[in-house]
Amino acid sequence: MASEVVTQQYARDSSGSEISDVTNPLLNLLTNTLVLHQTIPYLPISSLLNLAATSPSFRDLLLRRTPGVFRHLDLTRVKTAQFDGDGGIDHGGEIWRNVQVDENLTEDDFYSGPLRGIFQSIRRRDILHHVQTLVLDGLSVTAEFCNDILVDPSLRIRILSIRDVKNLNERKLMQSLRYACRSTRPEDTPRVKGLYVFGARDAPALTAPSPVRQNGAIRGGANISIGWNHRSQHALKESIHNEGDDWYHKKGRIIGRHIADGWAETLLDCREVIRFDAVLCTGPRHQNSPAFGKIRVTPSGGVESPWGVATFALGGCASCGSAPEGFTVHGQSSPEQLPLLAPVPLHSSTIKAATCPTPSVSFKKSEEAHKFVPRCLECIRERYCFSCDQWWCEACYQVPSRHELNVQHVHIVDQTNGLVDHELAAFEPSNLKVRNGYCLSCYPRSTKRRPGNQNPFPP
Repeated sequence: MASEVVTQQYARDSSGSEISDVTNPLLNLLTNTLVLHQTIPYLPISSLLNLAATSPSFRDLLLRRTPGVFRHLDLTRVKTAQFDGDGGIDHGGEIWRNVQVDENLTEDDFYSGPLRGIFQSIRRRDILHHVQTLVLDGLSVTAEFCNDILVDPSLRIRILSIRDVKNLNERKLMQSLRYACRSTRPEDTPRVKGLYVFGARDAPALTAPSPVRQNGAIRGGANISIGWNHRSQHALKESIHNEGDDWYHKKGRIIGRHIADGWAETLLDCREVIRFDAVLCTGPRHQNSPAFGKIRVTPSGGVESPWGVATFALGGCASCGSAPEGFTVHGQSSPEQLPLLAPVPLHSSTIKAATCPTPSVSFKKSEEAHKFVPRCLECIRERYCFSCDQWWCEACYQVPSRHELNVQHVHIVDQTNGLVDHELAAFEPSNLKVRNGYCLSCYPRSTKRRPGNQNPFPP
């Protein structure tokens, strides 16, 4: 008798759950494939799993019926993925951050422990092999962990982002990349086709403000609306000010971090297999340049490198409007010459989407917007003004030698302290364009530097 009552009660609960699922407005909304695929990339994996656990209908929708739910996986906001290196290693065999800590613990196990623990968890849930875009920016990522992603045949990760990560041995990562892209590699390997590693991590998304408690009661609605309006206006101003993509629409220094030795050769060896968020410099001093050996280049005074990673995006020369090597043009240049663009694409995991620049209203013609000249610092030394972004190419301007500059650099201080005026007057006969990183027009006011475009040759 009791079992019959329990069975009837379970039947009523099940039928009630099914009825509530059918009338659930959120479920009805997400059943629309277009809405679902546009919404899912903005949700962290924890929210997706929590939503799938609310009812059988949501579980069936997210985990069974809809492919690509976990295509884009961003672990930067997952708390268990964060690494705290302040603690000691030996905790008497206790489990620390999903890693069994004992005497046999390797350095890689320690630093990649949080991510390896997460990988084991989502692999058991049959989620990992669905991931095609993986974002690990700012986390603790080792070269061994990246190598495992490159060589694991069960993974389908096509775009990997490891910008501003911690504990990364770049030398080992370069070795892994060059080995993965070797000419004798197995067919259809590596699966990874795009690697974000040089640029800065994407800015965090706006978070909803917390409700304000006043006089014991929570007053959330109006305050949250005001907060979101303020944040939306701020985001709109920032988007207008920073409109356009790096490389194509923004000129000047694109990569602010130091580029370790060996990256240029790595990009060269991987150019037909893996794309990066940086490209090789095409200045005439480098062997990969179309203008190599065709134009006179001022010796740098140091060790000449046959290749270099471009860290600056330039427009046309201030004199001729072009460059000896020509422009890198989206849609015309070879695919390996196009950099991956930030932010990491949300709604696609293809290289085509990651390298496609967005239209900019500041350019009337798209062909003017979607081209740039990639240069390294050595190739723009004393050619580029860090204040106004003008530069002069090798065909239009030859940088004076140090001896010529010393002869012309005459200091005359009169009663009115006109030192700068006399210096500029001494420069004019030699047609000097740039001095200490600033053109002659900007040199007197060189203290007004543009943020993010620091001059490495201060006066």
